[in-house]
Amino acid sequence: MKTILAAYSGVLKGTGSSILSALQDLPVAFWPCRSKMEKHLQVISVLQWVISFLAMGAACTVLLIYMFCTDCWLIAAIYTAWLIIDWNTPKQGGRRSSWVRGWTVWTYFRDYFPIRLIKTHNLLPSRNYIFGYHPHGIFCFGAFCNFGTEATGFSKKFPGIKPSLATLAGNFRLPVLRDYLMSGGICPVNKNSIDYLLSCNGTGNAVVIVVGGAAESLHCTPGMNAVTLKNRKGFVKLALQKGSDLVPVYSFGENDAYKQVIFEEGTWWRSVQKRLQKILGFAPCLFHGCGLFFGNSWGIVPFCNPITTIVGEPITVPKIEDPTEEMVDLYHAMYIKSLQCLFDKYKTRFGLKESDVLYIQ
Repeated sequence: MKTILAAYSGVLKGTGSSILSALQDLPVAFWPCRSKMEKHLQVISVLQWVISFLAMGAACTVLLIYMFCTDCWLIAAIYTAWLIIDWNTPKQGGRRSSWVRGWTVWTYFRDYFPIRLIKTHNLLPSRNYIFGYHPHGIFCFGAFCNFGTEATGFSKKFPGIKPSLATLAGNFRLPVLRDYLMSGGICPVNKNSIDYLLSCNGTGNAVVIVVGGAAESLHCTPGMNAVTLKNRKGFVKLALQKGSDLVPVYSFGENDAYKQVIFEEGTWWRSVQKRLQKILGFAPCLFHGCGLFFGNSWGIVPFCNPITTIVGEPITVPKIEDPTEEMVDLYHAMYIKSLQCLFDKYKTRFGLKESDVLYIQ
């Protein structure tokens, strides 16, 4: 009992120990299911991110509109005014928070799958980079954990390099969600935002672009090793214009987080998905993971399969303000070859067979 009171007292006095740390110091007899508790925390950490990404923006928009009809209208008006003033911040480097990127919740997020980041080559802080991330998966768990947080130690592995994960610009038009994303160093995937990071923000910047985007998410399913890249050349042209080196990144296990119903080309459902993709900017996928309480039930909790992200060798790119189509094609071909070599080199280490190949669509 004295041990319990001592732990509780330490928390109240603000000694810097978290509540969980205090509880972990308790005797084993008092805390018999610590491993189960940690597993629950891992599930909650992943679930909060999924729900935040899916619903936070819409929920906060509805709440803001509702507040205008209540006695809290002044708070809503002040926030709306600030939102208008702050509208262009996401395009100008955002508002990164080292504190948010270092939250303990992200370590539980990392350990749920678990997610690992593997460095293959050094990156020079005197250069800027464009990381091409593959594959998209459903929620880009590997991309977010590795580049939107410090859970896998990006800053320690790549000292002097500041990652900025690019995502749909529409997310930054939604109240609260925009600030949540910016705090992790996440930016809109549009020309203005990327131009600013690579031209007006000094060196040591790494813009992470999920090249396949929404179109690639429609093909992701466990065991599938395919990327949408054959006709995606915009990021290569941008790298040439800014003189930023290209870095291929592949995440083994990204497609294993959910099971998805894949509709064949030409079917009515596939047509609906593509039409909504053009309207909304993302593809509505029909997918499922496991249940919150029972692992063998269906739900939105992802399967806890390992995700290993490999950061490949940078391709040195010259600065050409107006690159020709031939020059873009040359570096695009170099990038594809580098990505394929990266996949082939590491595939057998992470559960794939020697005969497995990477399909470039």
